Amino acid sequence: MKPRVFISYSWSSPGHQARIRQWAEQMVSDGVDVVLDVWDLREGDDKYAFMEKMVTDVSVTHVLVFSDSEYATKADARKAGVGTESQIISREVYSKVQQSKFIPIVCEFDESGEPVLPAFLKSRIWIDFSSPEAANDNWEQLIRVLYGKPAHEKPSLGNAPSYVTTDVTAPASPAATKFAALKQAIFQQKRGLKSYRQDFLDACCDYADALRIRERPDVTNIGQRVLEDCGKLKLVRDQIVDWVLLESEANPSEEFGEALVSVLERLLELKSRPTEVNSWNDVWFEAHRVFVYETFLYIVAALLKTDSFGALHLILTSHYLVPETEASGRNRFDTFDAFYGYSDTLQILAPEGKKLHSPAAELIKRQADRTDLPFAAVMQAELLVLMMAFTTDGCRWFPQTLHYSSRAGAFPFFVRAARHRDFQKLAKITGIGTGDELRVAVKLGHERLEVERWHNFWMSDRSFWSSMNMDALDTLA
Repeated sequence: MKPRVFISYSWSSPGHQARIRQWAEQMVSDGVDVVLDVWDLREGDDKYAFMEKMVTDVSVTHVLVFSDSEYATKADARKAGVGTESQIISREVYSKVQQSKFIPIVCEFDESGEPVLPAFLKSRIWIDFSSPEAANDNWEQLIRVLYGKPAHEKPSLGNAPSYVTTDVTAPASPAATKFAALKQAIFQQKRGLKSYRQDFLDACCDYADALRIRERPDVTNIGQRVLEDCGKLKLVRDQIVDWVLLESEANPSEEFGEALVSVLERLLELKSRPTEVNSWNDVWFEAHRVFVYETFLYIVAALLKTDSFGALHLILTSHYLVPETEASGRNRFDTFDAFYGYSDTLQILAPEGKKLHSPAAELIKRQADRTDLPFAAVMQAELLVLMMAFTTDGCRWFPQTLHYSSRAGAFPFFVRAARHRDFQKLAKITGIGTGDELRVAVKLGHERLEVERWHNFWMSDRSFWSSMNMDALDTLA
């Protein structure tokens, strides 16, 4: 139903009358049916009967009370037409539960900065129209109220969090206090920074390790268990990312780079089978596989945010010690593609009758609640990882989050790299000095993975080539 409003106001001055009429005309142009005395009250009509009808008429969805000092004075004194209207309105206001029909519009403030309103409206939420600027700023708010379309609506009630409904409890993590101590040590340039860092990272990894499944779980509900553990591990993801953001910006050093490599190797251990477990199913470790994949992408995104291009080169070109339970023969080291992870069990996230392109990516998208590193930053990080996979021999990577890339628009880091000075950042990460050399390397890497039938790297409606802005890289001075 379209809104129909009655305007109650005082004929304070010709200027005030003109403003009321102007606002009424503007409301009409926005589709609001306005009842105004200068339009609807004719010679011979009973003005008091007209006022009462408009206030009580069920077809009138709202009564807008434009209040200035003269209106408030007459209303409080029950004087003249405004006084009669206010008696009708106040009776209606105080006798009905649903009182949002009456909306005070403040046209004036007193010397103490308080809105000028009659007594019966002082406790009501009002809209500021006290100046042309205020009326312009708050116009959309008024129209939204009249149409019942507020700018901020209460979200639908969700389900209870898994940590409330599950019997599996998460161990307490001392990492928060360890991080506070580390942060203080960095800012105060304390000696023994390495020890503070190690204490913090130990606390993070111990927490995540305690969540690894070591005894046969209830296989009938394994999907829910994996989902719940992913939610608990998100805490560790955020703690590690907070550390990377802090130290890469406040104290970038060679020691920090080595600490990054070290913690990444510990993450590889967390996604593998514990050494004491001799009978297992790979699904037991899916939560940690997704956690390591997600955390690795966030680390890359964090280093991009802080312009830590040397650290990015280090972690994307290092060889990582393979965990003992994953090592085979002489193959004791792996490239960064060891951090890749997936999950079939998380298909439980799919709507009924549907199948997710990547359950792991869907979970990462749902858990992307950091304002400093939104999901678009995570996708950009994975695009960089994909580029490095193309240019790294023997490396494979399936860019799962980029399934959502058509919604993200252009990726700023790659767009800016069209300029030579910005391309130098990409060159520092990849170790490839020119745009032409990088285009050749990426093309050859793509062909290599096509021959290996890894996949075709097509992401929604956009190819990896255009997403990386390959044709434009290093083409501007």
